[in-house]
Amino acid sequence: MAYHHLAMAARDMAAIHHFYEGVMGFELVKVEVAAVPEGGWAKHFFYRMGGDDSAFIAFWEMHDVPGCEHLETALSKAAGVPDQINHIAFNAMDTEELTRRKAKWLAAGLAVLEIDHNWCRSIYTRDPNGNTVEFCVTTGCFDEDDRARALQALTSDAVPFSPEPADIKLHRPKAG
Repeated sequence: MAYHHLAMAARDMAAIHHFYEGVMGFELVKVEVAAVPEGGWAKHFFYRMGGDDSAFIAFWEMHDVPGCEHLETALSKAAGVPDQINHIAFNAMDTEELTRRKAKWLAAGLAVLEIDHNWCRSIYTRDPNGNTVEFCVTTGCFDEDDRARALQALTSDAVPFSPEPADIKLHRPKAG
């Protein structure tokens, strides 16, 4: 089962729109505008992530909502954890899509971290909210040993570290 939408607050909707529609290629399809029960009002923008209406990413633009004067939109920073812990990972259909996405991010002036995790390959950048955004393609398969190790890790800290990533590269955009 996939999720229907992920919703987050935004500090700068113009920058969010440029990134998620212009760079990511998602389509803004809906906005809900309403009062917020705690006070103030908000716009709730929905971006379609695929060809159908089954998966969205959404952003709240809040107006006069109590307690939102100094809103922290970076999920990891708000939680007090390292940047890579709370992140948004989108599916890439294959490694060719990953390559196209990386090129688009670089062309948009974004730095891209590329990691081969041995069972999946990922590219990472940051969105205007300061969140780590990932495209990931699964390149391996899972077996009973993987499941047994995962189940063991639920109740034990004595599970050996995973192998180091097969490859890590940082790609910087060309100076323009």
